[in-house]
Amino acid sequence: MSDPTTLPGTDYDPGDAIRPLSVRMTEKARLQLEILADLNGRSVTDETRIALEAWIEKSKTDPKVLERAESVRQKIEREAATRRGAIDSIFEAAPKAGSKPSRVKAVDAE
Repeated sequence: MSDPTTLPGTDYDPGDAIRPLSVRMTEKARLQLEILADLNGRSVTDETRIALEAWIEKSKTDPKVLERAESVRQKIEREAATRRGAIDSIFEAAPKAGSKPSRVKAVDAE
């Protein structure tokens, strides 16, 4: 796992951390990317970052992506409810914090 490098600034925002990403691509795609970067006066890294940011923005409004995201949210909620239920079932029978355990009085057998 790589450590994020923060951008200059006074307020830390994890969204501003720069982390490396290795991308494998064909030689043809790499050459085209290098030419586009050169034509735009940017580095290959900057050109790649701009393209990825545009793809992320486009995906945020894609109906299929939104549908899958809602499905994932529902699954997360179901799993969380199951886990909450499991925790509740463990601690419902346990004495509450700060309470003293009840003692059963011995009954004299006559």
